Amino acid sequence: MRNIVFGILVVFLAVLSCRTGDDELQQIDQILDIYMKNGAGRDLLHQKKDQTYFTYSLNDVFGIKDISPVSSSLRATADSTLFIEYIAGARRIGMDTLDPNNKTYHSVITVSLIKRLNNTILDTINDKLEIQYRMTPSVFEVSKVYYNDTLRFTKTPGSPNVVTIVK
Repeated sequence: MRNIVFGILVVFLAVLSCRTGDDELQQIDQILDIYMKNGAGRDLLHQKKDQTYFTYSLNDVFGIKDISPVSSSLRATADSTLFIEYIAGARRIGMDTLDPNNKTYHSVITVSLIKRLNNTILDTINDKLEIQYRMTPSVFEVSKVYYNDTLRFTKTPGSPNVVTIVK
């Protein structure tokens, strides 16, 4: 008798857990590419002979500790322009989470730029990067990016998340 009850229970749970092809998958679009250039358009992350360049670090303002490093990668385009690729890692805090079908979150990151000339540190600049995310049942995406409290990016559907900071 137990085997029959157990068999019915297993079949019942299997039927409940089956998903139909009508279920919508949530699209994730959270990769952010950050370019650093000077007023003349020169890549500030690329070391060139006898010119200043920047190295960087990212720290999560909402992190559990005072120093909560955020991972990122330094990538290059086909023409060797360097950019910071940030995917995830900083805590996201709800800004507007009342509507379960349209929530807004944000992360705040300190961007420390270390200015160098021929491997000699000249200066350290601490800037503020705020990334806002929009979450609906169909998408989780970067929606806006502020750099030092100035809006630098607003999401356009289907476009990559690219921010260029001029220093």
